[in-house]
Amino acid sequence: MRAAALQIKESSSDRIFLGFVYLFLTVVLIAVLYPLAYIVSASLSSPAAVSSGRVWLYPVELSFDGYIAVFKNPQVITGYANSLFYTIIGTFISVVLTIMIAYPLSRKTIFGRGPITLFIMFTMLFSGGLIPTYLVVKTFGLIDTRFALLLPSAIWVWQVIISRTFFQSSIPDELAEASQIDGCSDIRFITSIVIPLSKPIIAVIALMYAVGQWNAYFDALIYLKTQSLYPLQLILRSILVLNNASSNVDALEMLKRQQLAELMKYSLIVVASLPVILIYPFVQRYFVQGMLIGSVKG
Repeated sequence: MRAAALQIKESSSDRIFLGFVYLFLTVVLIAVLYPLAYIVSASLSSPAAVSSGRVWLYPVELSFDGYIAVFKNPQVITGYANSLFYTIIGTFISVVLTIMIAYPLSRKTIFGRGPITLFIMFTMLFSGGLIPTYLVVKTFGLIDTRFALLLPSAIWVWQVIISRTFFQSSIPDELAEASQIDGCSDIRFITSIVIPLSKPIIAVIALMYAVGQWNAYFDALIYLKTQSLYPLQLILRSILVLNNASSNVDALEMLKRQQLAELMKYSLIVVASLPVILIYPFVQRYFVQGMLIGSVKG
């Protein structure tokens, strides 16, 4: 009874405001979920149903023709393997380099950390552009190699900033001083203390790097020439182009190809998005915590 008496009664204006808030959030939820549901339903429908616009929310004339057409192409399997390689190795390289830059910049004892931080942030606003970057990659002999997709874009400035802020707010200088008194080296301190205490921010930046690597295709389009090195995104783009570019066929065959190409667009979206969707639940519990701590300016 006492707890009920201490509750603050909401006024009619508060209830009206909350009603509008819930209504707005419901509209946003529908706007986000409906395209996803439509894409999955379209990918499981027949080509004729998709091209005629009969798919609305549920699959029409259940069919796996889109997925069969996608995986029938052996280049898709190769692209999947390449994208997994680029994502796993690229994410590992990026996370290691980010920590190597962000942690020293978070320590007050590092000489010149202010100018170095400003120099790094300067690259967020100004860059050399595509042609100078291409010339640098070519000079180092990385054209048409896997390293062309791993090294040039290995470090993102925003990830360095949030990692540095996390280290500043979560790893006190007294902890580093105490470890030095006990004879702990810098490398041992980072591997044994800093990294175990930094799981939230590592999970956040790893997810960001992984999603970026998985969805990247422009660097592969610029730097790669050998088709066996293409990531999945570039392979899927090539499949769509080849299916749309049909010539010297009769009208019925052209119609079938156009319908199949339209269906494949939705199947390709599901195929390309599935790995990221499966990975996210495992790092979601760290994501909010890492973003909130890393976003506080130090």
